[in-house]
Amino acid sequence: MSVPPPPRPDPLDGAKEAEPHYLGHRDRLRARFAQAGADALPDYELLELALFRAIPRRDVKPLAKALIRRFGSFAEVVSAEPARLAEIEGIGAGVIADLKLIEAAGHRLARGAIAERPLLSSWSAVLEYCRATMAFAPREQFRVLFLDRRNHLIADEIQGRGTVDHTPVYPREVARRALELSATAILLAHNHPSGDPTPSAADIRMTREIIGVLDPLGIIVHDHIILGREGHASFKGLKLI
Repeated sequence: MSVPPPPRPDPLDGAKEAEPHYLGHRDRLRARFAQAGADALPDYELLELALFRAIPRRDVKPLAKALIRRFGSFAEVVSAEPARLAEIEGIGAGVIADLKLIEAAGHRLARGAIAERPLLSSWSAVLEYCRATMAFAPREQFRVLFLDRRNHLIADEIQGRGTVDHTPVYPREVARRALELSATAILLAHNHPSGDPTPSAADIRMTREIIGVLDPLGIIVHDHIILGREGHASFKGLKLI
């Protein structure tokens, strides 16, 4: 009596068993993002989406959560210095490049919103631009937005980078650059990595020194904005200038 051969295994069954569990999660997460948008996702899930391309064959949820724990938020992760990102296990050059690309894209989009418009009539866009470029930076940086007679942006330049609580700024260098660009007005902006945007005594003194140098040249200082994670402070709004 012959014994029938055992049934041949369905090759699809093995494929299903071997399929990594995170692939279905990725598809679901992409679908939620497509249908509901970024606001429907917590920071760590948005970060997962950003990690998918650089890490195609691994569950990236633990890594995304580790990044949020270390830096605090999605914005702070993409703004973090590459050397600090590299301290996290599992973060390589490809991930860092993708995160810095996201940061650069955010800056470019925010700048586009103010590029062709009078800044003083687009104040919310100006604040959003300054927040995008500076609020989550790990070290202080001092920017000057140079404006023409119509208050259109001529140039946005970082005049100084410093430590976590101090940036050297030289009023005469600001004046020299304003004259080179034929600017008739400027907007000052810098960040407080501590998160608190309250102006310090040094901030107030430095701002008044810049005004003192520019005023005889006929160059107006419209405002000085300080950015922090907790919001912003306007010298004009606080009647400090």
